[in-house]
Amino acid sequence: MTLELQGCRALVTGASGGLGHAIARALHARGAKVMLTARRAEVLAQLREELGERADSLPADLSRAEDLATLAEKAGRVDLLVANAGLPASGPFLSFESGQIDRALDVNLRAPMQLTRALAPDMVERGSGHLVFVSSMSGKVASPASSVYSATKFGLRGFAFGLSQDLLGTGVGVTTVFPGFIREAGMFHDAGVKLPPWVGTRTPEQVAEAVLRGIATGRAEIDVAPLSLRAGGWVAGAAPSALAAIQRRLGGGKISSEMGEAQRSRR
Repeated sequence: MTLELQGCRALVTGASGGLGHAIARALHARGAKVMLTARRAEVLAQLREELGERADSLPADLSRAEDLATLAEKAGRVDLLVANAGLPASGPFLSFESGQIDRALDVNLRAPMQLTRALAPDMVERGSGHLVFVSSMSGKVASPASSVYSATKFGLRGFAFGLSQDLLGTGVGVTTVFPGFIREAGMFHDAGVKLPPWVGTRTPEQVAEAVLRGIATGRAEIDVAPLSLRAGGWVAGAAPSALAAIQRRLGGGKISSEMGEAQRSRR
């Protein structure tokens, strides 16, 4: 069973960023009532004003357990959860303070799990709903200087796939979306890191299209990345050490380290 977006109530986390904006706009354009959540209330208010009717803002800090509980209560009935919020957590592991590790785990992994625990039972009872988790290609391939970020995104992939098996036959779908490098908005764009010419990028709108496709088709996993990055995901499962050697040779560690340094203040 696929979820009908017209008239559905969608909760979008990380809605103050570029990917969240694109996802919220795409859902709203198809008739959904979108509930926008993020820490930056003023940015949410601007997006809510842009969308007009069928939009609401519910500011929350997903690193705080009390905010998570309050958010679920304020949202009320939710037919679609898009767990898009994420903290940048690139950089060598030993450069992280313990609190920064906890914060990345809280926002990138614990928050989607806890929101799912709060919202999914009602979906199952109604026999309808969909859960979309925005992971990353770093959730399939771990690069140098990406151990913390990859841990959260690998964990999200494992949670989502296991959850899809738990919910099989309930009418509630589960999709995980894996963006690669996204131009125009998002963590990579904000870091200002220059990629080698052979590494392609995708747009926030293509991520939003993947979210819509997952809801419409019920697909468990959708990559939003060029063939070169998707192929790395395939190889990683069979020969991770060989892929790691290729990454080092091609400068993958340099890209991750530069992103980590650019994002250090946002950990």
